[in-house]
Amino acid sequence: MKSVVFEAPKQPVVKELPRPEIDENEVLIEMAAVGVCHSDYELLDGRYIIPISYPVTPGHEWSGRIAAVGKSAHGFSVGDRVTGECVVELPDALHHFGFSLDGAYSQFFKARPEWLHKLPDGVDDLTASLIEPFTCGYYAIKKAGGTDAAQTVVVSGGGTIGLMAAAAAIGSGARTIVIDPIAHRREAALKLGADLAFDPTEGSVIDKVMAATDGVGADLVVEASGHDASLSVVFDLVREEGRIAMVGISINRPITAQLGKIQSRNLTIVGCIGSPGVWPDAIKFLERTKLDLSPIRTHVFPLENALDALEQGRRADECIKVTITNKA
Repeated sequence: MKSVVFEAPKQPVVKELPRPEIDENEVLIEMAAVGVCHSDYELLDGRYIIPISYPVTPGHEWSGRIAAVGKSAHGFSVGDRVTGECVVELPDALHHFGFSLDGAYSQFFKARPEWLHKLPDGVDDLTASLIEPFTCGYYAIKKAGGTDAAQTVVVSGGGTIGLMAAAAAIGSGARTIVIDPIAHRREAALKLGADLAFDPTEGSVIDKVMAATDGVGADLVVEASGHDASLSVVFDLVREEGRIAMVGISINRPITAQLGKIQSRNLTIVGCIGSPGVWPDAIKFLERTKLDLSPIRTHVFPLENALDALEQGRRADECIKVTITNKA
């Protein structure tokens, strides 16, 4: 089988490997589609958030079909369409699938049933490979108290996770505004169903949000960029007694912000990372809302051209989500 292997930092290769052999507690999965994530580049560059060793096959945003089932692996049958979580538990420790365990950049890979979720018929393979990042955006909305058609949600940052948070807000019926300086990200937000998309480099984004909300501010702001300029204004985009979900990663540097506004405006702020406990609900949400996530997926490559996919994914000015498929 073909598999992408990071043999060492900055050394990705596509190579022929034996098909994995499963034990009695595992299943073998034939990959259908797998997304390229920013954290895959951290792994490739040798600086992931947990200890890692090489060689390793990446890939944690995936969809596939069960190809074989171990005799003690219950709940799934050959042919079932599945996706799986990326923070997983083995007897020795918690692992990150596609980082400390070989992942889905491969024609076949192994997993355990407790990590997996069956896919509804209405969610196709390409959409299913977006479920992992969607769960992160969905979790941010849910952890911050949810939303509905009576509310306005502002998402600052139109990368994959920001757009997924916007999609979750749109699917919940909220009036949704996305802020991002890159034109094709704003265009993707509008195609998803956002009501407005603002360029923060053209005039005051605070003024734009206030004008769009009759001077009140958003009910919920999702900060999904982690950029200094966004973090410095986030408290001014939200209404009195509003909510802020902090999703964008900003570490190892100070940010100037008026923290007194948290108290004086009676704001509720939650920090969000990952998507613990929401996968079944997020999959049902996608099935029932029939959200079209395809505007987020900008490029598709076959597995044999995975190195080209990795190169493309670094071009943020050209793409959002790059997907690798098991098709020529």
